[in-house]
Amino acid sequence: MYDIRDFRSDTVTRPTIEMREIFIDAAVGDDVFNDDPSVHQLQDRVASMLGKEAALFVPSGTMSNLIGIMLSCRPGDELLCEGNSHIFHYEQGGYAQIAGVAIRTIETGDGVVTVPHLEQLGVRPDDIHYPRTRLVTLENTHNRGGGKITPLETITEVCDWAHERGLRTHLDGARIWNTHLATGIELSRLAEPFDTVNVCFSKGLGAPVGSIISGSHEDIQQARRFRKVLGGGMRQAGILAAAATYALDNHLDGMIADHMNATRLAEVAAEIEHLSLPLGMPETNIVLFDVDPGWGTAGDLVQKLASVGVLMLAIGPQRVRAVTHLDLTSEDTEVAIEAIRGAMA
Repeated sequence: MYDIRDFRSDTVTRPTIEMREIFIDAAVGDDVFNDDPSVHQLQDRVASMLGKEAALFVPSGTMSNLIGIMLSCRPGDELLCEGNSHIFHYEQGGYAQIAGVAIRTIETGDGVVTVPHLEQLGVRPDDIHYPRTRLVTLENTHNRGGGKITPLETITEVCDWAHERGLRTHLDGARIWNTHLATGIELSRLAEPFDTVNVCFSKGLGAPVGSIISGSHEDIQQARRFRKVLGGGMRQAGILAAAATYALDNHLDGMIADHMNATRLAEVAAEIEHLSLPLGMPETNIVLFDVDPGWGTAGDLVQKLASVGVLMLAIGPQRVRAVTHLDLTSEDTEVAIEAIRGAMA
């Protein structure tokens, strides 16, 4: 029986013993009544970190992104987003299913949206035949872009372009922590150009549950209403908020090791026959590599790796994703490397 090394996602992290102890002592109240002290502490802290007026703790990044869309769009409006973005691919079309919002996607190749991309797509004219363009969303880092970072200069240019045209901007910053650590740029600078920002605690930070939507006081007051109708009003949520606070205190700086492990994994994968890095070396903690069709499929490789206790994810016919995280050490990375070598031999 093999020990399991799980590289499928950084969402598979489990609360540490120390984090579980935090659950016991967390101060709690009823957050729907807005009186949970641990939730207040986390919201105030993250709002300050992001340079926003206010923040709201919600169960998931999917809900946080949907609230961000609902704050900027009404039924019959449309948003613009990157064609491989999480909002478009992995959130069940909630923008349409629940918010009644249309979408137009921007094809970039690497996940980085630029002003020329937006100029090519354009803002719809004020015409009764068309949906109303209202929102531009970015994702930083970009999941399906292999943890790609959108440079701050590009962020600023895109948000300026949007605001000059009367559009709002939302950042899916689920992994903004990774962007911050990889670039050294303060979180507030990365978030400042956006009207609303989503951040997640249950990925690289290793908390079990939770995300935050941040923005103006007015936006967050409305966000509380949206959270309630979406079923996201939690009662004694301070247990979860305290875990997220613990993660910020104890896990944030350590995430740089995840980037180093991802780089090591990618360097070796690039040297293995029949494997290639479609987007080059990773900038953060996500490694994408393609399998030569002459060898087999991504599913074939993933199945072979699973048989020796290394879990990765096939995200396309030939593409495999591996994500490094808090629960994986450099030794685990070396085990994965040997497993890949053995599987490909």
